[in-house]
Amino acid sequence: MSRPFDRHLLDGLGVLRAVVEAGSFVRAGEALGLTQSAVSRAVARVEDRVGVRLFRRTARSISLTDEGLRFFESVAPHLSAIEDATIEAAGSRAKVRGRLRVNVDGSIGQFVLTPRLGPFLAQHPDLSVEIAVRDRMGDLVRDGFDVAVRFGLPEPSSLKSRLLMRTRIVTCASPAYIARHGAPRRPSDVEKHPCILMRDPTTGSHFGWEFVRGKKVVPVNAAGQLMVNGVGPLLAACLAGQGIAQLLELYTRELVADGRLVQVLPEWADETYPLYAYHHAAPLMSAKVRAFLEFVVSLTRA
Repeated sequence: MSRPFDRHLLDGLGVLRAVVEAGSFVRAGEALGLTQSAVSRAVARVEDRVGVRLFRRTARSISLTDEGLRFFESVAPHLSAIEDATIEAAGSRAKVRGRLRVNVDGSIGQFVLTPRLGPFLAQHPDLSVEIAVRDRMGDLVRDGFDVAVRFGLPEPSSLKSRLLMRTRIVTCASPAYIARHGAPRRPSDVEKHPCILMRDPTTGSHFGWEFVRGKKVVPVNAAGQLMVNGVGPLLAACLAGQGIAQLLELYTRELVADGRLVQVLPEWADETYPLYAYHHAAPLMSAKVRAFLEFVVSLTRA
């Protein structure tokens, strides 16, 4: 026979989510106003109820077991839905509240989201937002994230992906560099110039360079002494005249407009790079995630 529903189970599931998000029993207790032993007992009750071990515990860290991850992936969206329904039933005017953890590319976090978050936070005073920069998206559920905003094509996943925008890939150099070395006149000329390379975290090498005009694609053997792993250093080196760089137009538009950078080979800049948001399916989407997605959509359209 099935066991009767434990009225304390929902509380335990809330504690479970806090542990996953915080990454430790101590920090989860601090967030919930509970002692570490109370958090441990709540998790133990859930483990006893579902009949599997949810966490691997060591002296220094905890992590979800495979069974724990599958269980948490199943219940986490429903916990957010229950929270939203409870708030709405109580007549709360501030349904967007709690903590929202956002997984982003470093460039998105630095140049797009954080400089423009002020109005969004002011609109939702009961919401706190954590922007976490990651080389890769990883597993949002296991790592305790609510939503991700990342460049590149989507990988197979149970999450929903939403195309936010496409931005062109442009090739730039500083005016001082152009004055010293001249500008390439055709894609193959780039191989004679020092290039500032961007590291590809999936390969450890640099991203390949190619030039696109309509349907014509010309790959080039870009080479140089300097390779970086972030848009900030890439822009800084390019502005300092250390070579030619390929960047997203999203980050260079104002710099080209005010003359701090010069776009080279502009007729060969038809390649685009997509920006996606990742989240749970709409019926299980929390109010805070829905509000954040609306904000990001309006931001990228602007």
